[in-house]
Amino acid sequence: MGESSHIGCCGTPFFLYVLAIIGLVSFAGLMAGLTLGLMSLGLVDLEVLMKSGRPQDRIHASKIFPVVKNQHLLLCTLLIGNSLAMEILPQAVCTRYGMAVGATLAPLVRLLLWVFFPIAYPISKFLDWMLGKGHAVLLRRAELKTFVDFHGNEAGKGGDLTHDETTIIAGALELTEKTAKDAMTPISKAFSLNLDATLNLVTLNAIITMGHSRIPVYSGNPTNIVGLILVISFQAYNGASSN
Repeated sequence: MGESSHIGCCGTPFFLYVLAIIGLVSFAGLMAGLTLGLMSLGLVDLEVLMKSGRPQDRIHASKIFPVVKNQHLLLCTLLIGNSLAMEILPQAVCTRYGMAVGATLAPLVRLLLWVFFPIAYPISKFLDWMLGKGHAVLLRRAELKTFVDFHGNEAGKGGDLTHDETTIIAGALELTEKTAKDAMTPISKAFSLNLDATLNLVTLNAIITMGHSRIPVYSGNPTNIVGLILVISFQAYNGASSN
């Protein structure tokens, strides 16, 4: 996580944040007040006031009527405005700068915990009884592997894990699922020697070229493995024989 910048007191950014907060709260309060005030006005009442009300009421009613004529549109507009100021923008900011906002407002939250404790505590115990205390979700092996693979695909785009690291982690997660069949080399593709093969220079060069540490030895049928040749021991034996 990146480090958040500290906004000092009494600087230009500080006052900009203060003005933004005041503006959002005021706008949200205005939307809430307009929702209650305008939605409580009936269309029939406004028409009556426009025709037979006092002069000042006629002026007010004539300005309000076109606005409240479509009540559902008005209600949706005011609620969206209220949500934008009180929920959408604050939630967007807190989601982006959650650590910084949480750390800054931790004393306020602690104060609220004490203030609302008599009401909040019984409700929280009821929720603990219904839902349980632990809500942490642990990833299953397949989900964790997918999560690691995602980091591998995004390597170099801001993540700390490289392709090699994610490959190692993914391989470790697959260990308990792998069987001998997954790791084996089919006998048809394995390099092996007949029990009667001569251990000459040509055979030695072939063994060294293959790079194996152990060579299966079969009798008659390649699937009839009767033993193994340790390449290191074979090289030592071959060297002693040469001397």
